[in-house]
Formats: sequence, structure tokens, C-alpha cells
Amino acid sequence: MDSRVKSLSGGNLDIDLSSENVDWNQTQCPWNVEDKTKEHKCAVKGISICKYFCGIKFLDSVLCSYPYENEEVLTREDIDRDLFK
Repeated sequence: MDSRVKSLSGGNLDIDLSSENVDWNQTQCPWNVEDKTKEHKCAVKGISICKYFCGIKFLDSVLCSYPYENEEVLTREDIDRDLFK
């Protein structure tokens, strides 16, 4: 990554793919499709981050590893802190 871009840790995120009535194409959450629900969220502000959430790609693409948990597919270099068990 370009050295002029900074990684800011501890972001308070609120991200999901289940918004209705938006004026742009939006991919459905594959976990919600599988479970036939709209309950699963990528990241809920101050609450949790989905076990399949792998980050955000500019401009607004969610990186998702469903059905594989993020710790299975991400390498140590992809994660900004020690999350591995």
C-alpha cells in the first residue's frame, strides 16, 4: 500500500448489505441468503463484527469469506493485531 495511506485502528463501524430501497446495485449477504433472513450484519457499531467480514475495499465493497470464517482465509499480514488462537 502507498505510504501516504494510513491504517487507522479501532474504527466504529456500522456496515451491512441488507439496506432496502437504495438507488444502486447491492449484493445480498450470502449468509442471509443461505439462512433466508436479513438478520446477519457485516459490522454493527459498538457491538460486533461478522466472523466472515474481511474488510472494505475502496470505494464501498465489503470483503466477505462466507462460508469460511475470516481467521481461516486471512493471513497474519492481513490482520492488524494478534487475533489468532
